[in-house]
Amino acid sequence: MKPIAPALLVVIAGVSAALHVGKLPPALPVLREALDISLVQAGFLLSLVQLAGMALGLAVGLAADGIGLKRCMLAGLVLLAVASGLGGLATAASALLVLRAIEGMGFLLVSMPAPSLIRRLVAPQQVNAMLGWWGAYMPLGTALALLCGPWLITVLGWPGWWWLLGLLSLAMAIWLAWAVPGDGEHLPDSRAEPWLRRLRQTLSARGPWLVAVTFAMYSGQWLAVVGFLPTIYAQAGVSGADMGVLTALAAAVNIVGNVSSGRMLQRGVPPQRLLYAGFLAMGMGAAGAFAPWDGMPPVGRYLSVLVFSMVGGMIPGTLFSLAVRLAPGERTVSTTVGWMQQWSAVGQFAGPPLVGWVASQSGGWEWTWLVTGACSLAGLLLASRVSGQLAPAR
Repeated sequence: MKPIAPALLVVIAGVSAALHVGKLPPALPVLREALDISLVQAGFLLSLVQLAGMALGLAVGLAADGIGLKRCMLAGLVLLAVASGLGGLATAASALLVLRAIEGMGFLLVSMPAPSLIRRLVAPQQVNAMLGWWGAYMPLGTALALLCGPWLITVLGWPGWWWLLGLLSLAMAIWLAWAVPGDGEHLPDSRAEPWLRRLRQTLSARGPWLVAVTFAMYSGQWLAVVGFLPTIYAQAGVSGADMGVLTALAAAVNIVGNVSSGRMLQRGVPPQRLLYAGFLAMGMGAAGAFAPWDGMPPVGRYLSVLVFSMVGGMIPGTLFSLAVRLAPGERTVSTTVGWMQQWSAVGQFAGPPLVGWVASQSGGWEWTWLVTGACSLAGLLLASRVSGQLAPAR
């Protein structure tokens, strides 16, 4: 049997980390009843896993080359295993909130160095295509969690679901340690350039800011919509099994956009065009799904969710490729990706609580599309600046 390519194994490690982000939505109906959690608290549980990325994304990006990209990922997987194991023992919302924040640190340590590690492991002509696959790690992990979560929670209870994913992260750490080449000779060169210079180079360049804030406009609305779907369906009386399948499909179709973006970039399609298509689809899809249209059938609303997620999936794959291209120097790729992860985390931290607040204030989900629509409009404005930044890119 042919061994899995190291770069693909990095993607699988990302998927195993994303399972921890996706494990919460199918458990929310059970957790809200067991721990008396409000909609706003539920929003923070969804987004608190991004707290570490919001606070430390840039710092971890600066440190990753010195620590070692592979070592960074291993530390994150172990931290996820420990925090998830302890989370299964939580008896109060406050303890679960704290452990979600710790899981966020583990998730950051796994996801932040991965694009740079993939870039190191593959030939230059394969980078765009493989980064398209990397862009799919979040929707794939989320979809698997949403599909399997309702059944496993029924069988194991929500604590057993937490423990199972903790064991999976530990197993993934062992596999990654064995199968991916060590950091070795890559450490001295990256240590040679002072971190303060890399920080100054990154934050003084326009490109890293562009991809970072654009990612925030995407990530906040995607997690808010997909993360609350199980709660919306539960309130509508949809059964647990059907709810899991419908929500998992909504997350899974995002993979189509991610992988397609890598292939289209490989064929020379301008990244600006992919970003325009993605944000337009997200704006119109959310409006079709949630706006108070008279006569809109449930099937039509669900199809709007699928369009929102699938075409919007072209955005992260494109932005990961742009982060590599728009980094101001060879030694600032990890720092640029860290800055992008930090703003992605800001979006994911702010989006679900804001959408949950709008829903609770209005007494329903009919006006939440205004939040996602504002994010899409901002994303379109940011995308309009991309072409001017690509001209001087390497």
